[in-house]
Amino acid sequence: MALNPQYDAIGKGFIQQYYTLFDDPAQRASLANMYNVETSFMTFEGVQLQGAVKIMEKLNGLAFQKITRLVTSVDSQPMFDGGVLINVLGRLQCDEDPPHPYMQSFVLKPLGDTFFIQHDIFRLGIHDVA
Repeated sequence: MALNPQYDAIGKGFIQQYYTLFDDPAQRASLANMYNVETSFMTFEGVQLQGAVKIMEKLNGLAFQKITRLVTSVDSQPMFDGGVLINVLGRLQCDEDPPHPYMQSFVLKPLGDTFFIQHDIFRLGIHDVA
């Protein structure tokens, strides 16, 4: 498979769709369709998860009710298997907590004429100083 020349549009479109679903509690469960039952991986604040069921348990178990998000940048790169690597930098605020910077990376793998999330890494930009 060759490099996908539409990688930038795919990355930006995916991020818009993903965060629209994630940020709406009524739609969040539909994110399960974006993950593979067995081969998707997520690292959420250092916690490793594998498979759509475990990933969705984590996402559905998040305690916040309201999220406000500002995406600062979306950088994408094509992969040699036709996939897309996406890195997101932004700021989010959950409920009444102060806003925090965050970073999220995705690897989208081709599946027929669509993609699934094979890798998802999320980390808040909070640094505790000892």
